[in-house]
Amino acid sequence: MKVTKREWVRGTAGLALASALPAKAAELVEPGFDKIADGPFKPEWTSLQSQYQVPDWFRDAKFGIWAHWGPQCVPEAGDWYAREMYLQGSGSYKHFVKTYGHPADTGFMDLLPRWKAENWNPDELLDLYVSAGAKYFMSMANHHDNFDMYASRFHDWNSTRIGPRKDIVGIWEKAARKRGLRFGVSNHSAHAWHWFQTAYGYDAEGPRQGERYDAYKLNALDGKGKWWEGLDPRMLYGDPVMALPDGFDNITSANAWHELNDRVWDEKPPLNNPAFTRQWYLRCKDLIDSYRPDIVYFDNFDLPLGQVGLDVTAHFYNASAKWHGGKVEGVVNMKPHGPFNGGIVADVERGSKSTIDARPWQTCTCIGQWHYNRRLYDEKRYLPAADVVHRLCDIVSKNGNLLLSVPVRPDGTIDSEERKIVEGIGSWMARFSEAIYGTRPWRVFGEGPTQVGVGMFGESAQKPFTAEDLRFTTKDKALYAITLGRPAQTVTIRSLQGRDQKRVKRVEVVGSRDPLPFRLSADGLVVEVPAAASHEFGVVLKIYGVV
Repeated sequence: MKVTKREWVRGTAGLALASALPAKAAELVEPGFDKIADGPFKPEWTSLQSQYQVPDWFRDAKFGIWAHWGPQCVPEAGDWYAREMYLQGSGSYKHFVKTYGHPADTGFMDLLPRWKAENWNPDELLDLYVSAGAKYFMSMANHHDNFDMYASRFHDWNSTRIGPRKDIVGIWEKAARKRGLRFGVSNHSAHAWHWFQTAYGYDAEGPRQGERYDAYKLNALDGKGKWWEGLDPRMLYGDPVMALPDGFDNITSANAWHELNDRVWDEKPPLNNPAFTRQWYLRCKDLIDSYRPDIVYFDNFDLPLGQVGLDVTAHFYNASAKWHGGKVEGVVNMKPHGPFNGGIVADVERGSKSTIDARPWQTCTCIGQWHYNRRLYDEKRYLPAADVVHRLCDIVSKNGNLLLSVPVRPDGTIDSEERKIVEGIGSWMARFSEAIYGTRPWRVFGEGPTQVGVGMFGESAQKPFTAEDLRFTTKDKALYAITLGRPAQTVTIRSLQGRDQKRVKRVEVVGSRDPLPFRLSADGLVVEVPAAASHEFGVVLKIYGVV
């Protein structure tokens, strides 16, 4: 039996949501659906921190690939297009006006039907990613543009109704699991309520000064006879809770207002829009229950939207235990700022750490921009495969994992340069991944002259590694020494001094059982490496007797 809209609203902790969802969506909320799964985890930080243990599969996997793919890829113009196309003077605004028209006449919602995914072949892409060494795969479920890439029960602006008219997450999930990959979903939509407020703005200068953009003008009735008939644009753009005030007469001051108001990254729920928070919870719970992911990635500095973020996380862990015979196999990623005491797996966006972390962690990065940008292909400005491999080795040596985004074009393909990079990663992993999978850190992470780009977005300052830079991992009583560049005839391991040198019994190149000549010296252990045994990205030595 379905509950009525009124019955559903009455049972939602006092949140008046009668206008928050269409009647048909509200009627889909079955009794008890909004409750978290039973289990040991309570929706409290103390419960999460005291009980959660990172599952071994995640600690062993080390490397995942991410399809950060949605309708913002349509313009092939890079990140945050849906927001910045409404910021007069920005590159995205200029591109949109030139390509599609003025945002007072046509808006981001009009790009949605243009996302067709007509050449998407998830099986072929996942075969490529498996050959590159990925052990888990992540599909973006939604971005700050508030569009769901799955068969969403509580949000009609989704990919089964508009654009590809396919369950993107569901299709990825089946293809990933068929290949034995762990499967994740990324949820970025908790910030849509403020991020998208630019759509309610206006030009501060020029011939259309003061004319409000499409989000401000449209309501559900305006869709009659159009492609979006039956849909309410404000369910996509969010309610105008922070619209640009009237009276701005120059671009600089208008955009400064946006920066100080709707650009602010705050994880608290919006007090003036509780309906958004409630709907986000239902959408996220639906995503978890429908696809049973192994990872849920939140693009947030804390669990999103206050209490509901705790609710969803506790639900996911309890549900994961039920799916896996009592064992919690689920991983929640977020990007904590400040003190962190566990309960989730911390993610460092586009950066690394300076030391070994006792807790497993993850870096997420991209070979280009998060959303596909054709300019990077034209200018050959992607992150090279060697750099990806070197960052993977650095991260793994410090007890971390690497989640790598390979930007997908709007038609569902990756370009030829991206394919070469993925294949290049695979060429190294095919030979040396023994030093990656299932490993744990040694007592030091490595050595060498190159400083690592530490912290959020620290990779922007990262210089290329050299063959003098080494990273260490351990497994099965072996020490792996990884050079982050093609070495000369010898490799000197300065971290093996004195007593450690004398304990060395045998050295090999990973993949070969032939012993390598080595000698003890005051500078460290010196190993002779045949040129044929190396790789242009570097070589991995397997050392016995030290661990």
